[in-house]
Amino acid sequence: MLEFIEEKIAPIFSLTRVRDGIGLPDMEDGSTIPLGEERDVVISIDSYTVKPLFFPGGNIGSLAICGSINDVAVMGAVPLAILDAIVVEEGFEVEKLQAILESMEKILKEERVALIGGDFKVVPKGELDGVVISTVSIGVVERKNLLKADRIRPGDKIIVSGTVGDHGATILAAQEGISVVGGLRSDVAPVTKFVRAALKVGGIKTAKDPTRGGLAMTLNDFASASRLTIFVEEERIPIREEVSSYCEMLGVDPLSLANEGMVVMAADPVKADSVVDALRNAGAKEATIIGEAREGRPGFVLLKTVAGGLRLLERPTGEIVPRIC
Repeated sequence: MLEFIEEKIAPIFSLTRVRDGIGLPDMEDGSTIPLGEERDVVISIDSYTVKPLFFPGGNIGSLAICGSINDVAVMGAVPLAILDAIVVEEGFEVEKLQAILESMEKILKEERVALIGGDFKVVPKGELDGVVISTVSIGVVERKNLLKADRIRPGDKIIVSGTVGDHGATILAAQEGISVVGGLRSDVAPVTKFVRAALKVGGIKTAKDPTRGGLAMTLNDFASASRLTIFVEEERIPIREEVSSYCEMLGVDPLSLANEGMVVMAADPVKADSVVDALRNAGAKEATIIGEAREGRPGFVLLKTVAGGLRLLERPTGEIVPRIC
């Protein structure tokens, strides 16, 4: 997907940013429109085609709202508004649609984010599998708080706010019709309170919600943007026993599975422990430091295994879990 975007889509367009704002070439979670010298508008767009539409821990509606809010929040911005476009297959049950919309409203109300407009369409039966939701999220960020992966420096610590692979494992189990002992549940939730807690401490260089491609993709994004080596320790990465067991059974790497309510950060080493404490106080009980940025091989991610060896943690290839978000 990344190669297709970079090689076949992006080169077509010549105007790809507004003034000195973040734009298409940066491949960040959101883009920016400068408002003078002190603030930027942050905008993000995404489409959601998850299957099944309802899953343990959420549904396509809560996923769309949380995912869209999170893409703006991890840029350091305060999410303010959302627009949505909903396409529904003819014959889709109105009760299910209302349940999806109510889940969206619940999160929007809790996060104090306004739904300021949208679009709704119905297509003939058989031309769409249920529901597709697209969202545009808008926020405002103080320029001093804008988070970008190219700001990572050697020695910065890599922090995760929670366990890895929860959403991806849940969707994969649901698609396969497998019931896992102990239960799997998506972590879908806004990460705004975690980002705000970290920004209050200071020292945060970048943040990202590890959705498609999971932690492995996020760490590779950090390494590529910073042109540093990201070094992480496997034994420090928090993974639920249910997720670990299920992935081992199917031969799937949990580090490549999506999360929808967890954030990965890079923080100044002086502030890193305080950031972890702040995340835990904000409800991220599994928050921990898993590694650091180092000089060496630019763009590489190295994983120290539990056995003590080193292996290259590459970007995931293929579609491990189709229609995951």
